[in-house]
Parts: sequence; structure tokens; C-alpha cells
Amino acid sequence: MVTTKAYAPASIGNVSLGFDILGAALAPVDGQNLGDWVAVSDAEQFSLTVDGRFADRLPPGTENNIVTKCYDFFQDALATKGVAKLKVSMHLHKALPIGSGLGSSASSIVAAFYALNAHANRPFDKDTLLLMMGELEGQISGSVHYDNVAPSYLGGMTLMTGQDAPVALCLPSFEEWYWVACYSGLSVSTAAARRILPKEFDMQTCLTFGRQIGVFIDALYRGDKKLASSVMTDVIAEQHRKSLLPHFDEARSYAKAQGALAFGISGSGPTVFAVADSLSTAQAVQTWLNEHYIQNEDGFSHICKIDTAGTRVVSE
Repeated sequence: MVTTKAYAPASIGNVSLGFDILGAALAPVDGQNLGDWVAVSDAEQFSLTVDGRFADRLPPGTENNIVTKCYDFFQDALATKGVAKLKVSMHLHKALPIGSGLGSSASSIVAAFYALNAHANRPFDKDTLLLMMGELEGQISGSVHYDNVAPSYLGGMTLMTGQDAPVALCLPSFEEWYWVACYSGLSVSTAAARRILPKEFDMQTCLTFGRQIGVFIDALYRGDKKLASSVMTDVIAEQHRKSLLPHFDEARSYAKAQGALAFGISGSGPTVFAVADSLSTAQAVQTWLNEHYIQNEDGFSHICKIDTAGTRVVSE
């Protein structure tokens, strides 16, 4: 029996200043995996099994699992392409919490599509696969966006183009930066977090948003860490979403007082992230977040670097 297993890392959506158009993949510095994996195995009849720390939080019933939806979507796409359907079973290892702001659904989706495509000898190219991933992610969040699926798939920091091809561009990042990601243990619905936002923004906010993106990308390419970190503020979502995150303001104040370069909400939250230019600063922020921001036993934190590998096939 042939098995193909793919791992997809967790990700930070928005990266504060890039609502819906920036994302970054995460790799803990201690070597742990922070992401889901999906295995595809030859089988006469489809079945799905699940395990992992957060498997019991998934919707009941195989038909309601997003991995099953990926399988159905992929099979239909094969048929449209004139390629024989796969005869496989699948297994999901659910390591990321649902509604965490770490790209949990995106990680499962990306790992599933990547494993299916690899098992089928890669009938779909990168952009076609990304479009599939975005469409499935949209079914959960209520709108198609790529700020989690793209970095999880491609690795690194990604900028979404708004085009069918290329769907996303990979940006430079700073190897010296540490990214502290802390999940509080609560759950925030992406769809609900989008509903809390205004439908329209004033011109000054739009100008600030566009200016920050332009300055940030320029700073990344020129290697100007100080300038890049200076514009990592969220003028779109944070002021509205932080009401869903207990102790957010206190966490930000502490992180900045310790010398963090930036602090913000990861995706829709409740995970928050801090950027530091030294391990000692990252450790100090992590310690405070562990003691004051985590709300229950589900919470956790990691000190990370940017995962430049993205989704990959891994051995059993």
C-alpha cells in the first residue's frame, strides 16, 4: 500500500498591516511541528480517520470534515481534467486548535490538497492548487482569501496578488526576527470576526493602509528592519477585534515595554504574536503571555522563525 503524507505549517494571517493580503508561515525554534498533517493511502473505498490533540473538536461525521470536502473537490477536478479518480483513504492529524487564528482550517486544507496532488503524480500546478485551497477555505470563513493557505503552502511571507496566476508572491523576511505566537485557549470564529468589522473605511484609513504595505515591502527588499517594524500596525481590524481577546491591551503594553518590535492579532485571533530581534526578548514576552494571556489548558505558545519550506511530503 502506497501512502503519501503531507505536513502544512501554521500561519499568521494579516501580519497586522496586511489585512487579507499578507501571511507568514511559522516554525518553532525548538524543532516541534506546529501544523496539521494528512496522509493519503491506496484503498478500494474512501474513509477518513482523525487523531491529534484537537481532533475531538472537529465537527462530527466524516461528511462534515473539511478533509472529506477536499477529497470530493479534488476528485471532481480530476474528472474535469479527464484524469482517473483516486482510490484512496485519508487520515488527518489535527494538531492545531479550531478558531485559533493560526490558520487551523487552512493547514488541514493545504495538507489534504498537497497530499492528494502528490499521490496523483501532481496533475495540478501550484496556482491551480492554491485556487482550490482558497475556495475550500472560503467555505469555512465566509469569503475566499489566501492569507493563511498561501504561506502554509508556499512557506515564508506571502503577498496575495488578487489574480488567478500568480495567486501569491513570496517576499523576503528577516532571519534575525523571532515570532512569539500565543494561543489563549479560546475560540474565535473567523466568520464572526469578519462580521464585527465595518463595511466601509474612511479615506485616511485607506491611505494609511496602502502606505504601510508599500513601505513594508520596500523595507523587506532593502533589508531595513527598523523601517519594516515601524509600520507593522493594524489600522483595519485590530481596534474592533481586540474586544474579543481578553487582556490584549495589557499583553501589547508588556511586549512593547520589553522591546518587542511589533505586536498584533494573528488572523482573526485569539492568537497574538510579537516580533523580537533577540531570543531573550522573545522569551520574556512568552513567559508573560503564558502567565497572563493563556486562559485555559488548551492554550500554548511557541517562539518561532518564519517557516521557509511550506508544505512538504514527510515520511511515515
